[in-house]
Amino acid sequence: MHSAPRSRLWTAPQSPACWPRWASTGALALTIPKFLSYVEKFLRVRSRETRRRSPEFEVETAFERIVIAPNCSLSVQGALLFFGGMCTVSFGIAGLMALQGYWPILPFAGLEMALLGWALKVSMARRHHHQTITVSETDVCIESRSGSQSVKVVFPRHWARVTLRRPSSRLHPSRLVIESSGRQCEVGGFLTEEERRGLAVRLQRLIGRVNESPSLA
Repeated sequence: MHSAPRSRLWTAPQSPACWPRWASTGALALTIPKFLSYVEKFLRVRSRETRRRSPEFEVETAFERIVIAPNCSLSVQGALLFFGGMCTVSFGIAGLMALQGYWPILPFAGLEMALLGWALKVSMARRHHHQTITVSETDVCIESRSGSQSVKVVFPRHWARVTLRRPSSRLHPSRLVIESSGRQCEVGGFLTEEERRGLAVRLQRLIGRVNESPSLA
């Protein structure tokens, strides 16, 4: 009787001795990550050199920015409705009085409504007025904008001084000014007394006294 042939397990041939070392799988697994790390380091160094050589690259410095604006909660539509209602009531009463013979009341009613319209116009114009105070390590920049008009004043921070001047009478508000070398600029003229005092304390902390430059960090 013939015996059944035995099954043989197939084994992969080993790498010949003439193959180079880098051809083995283990060597490739170690070489590729190392090569990628070298490429990444090279790209980082080139990026740093490019940023240093570029004239457009600027180092950011610390600064503080304060934006102040008047409190104008009345919208344009609300102002028109209010003015129209007041005109209706005022001229209605004046017309009834004129029918009874008191016609001189009509010019006074017209004058009152003209003054009211002017006051509303001034109040609406204040909505576009604001001031931006930027305090950097070297300068204090104050930009006052009213509609399309803009005025910018720059003081050296080391020589700038913040002063809250008392009013000459009780009916006049106080004045908050930033001054240096004979020049001055008033800020926060549309704020309330309490808001102006709070702004003065904050600016004095940021700007400091003359010959002082507190850290902005």
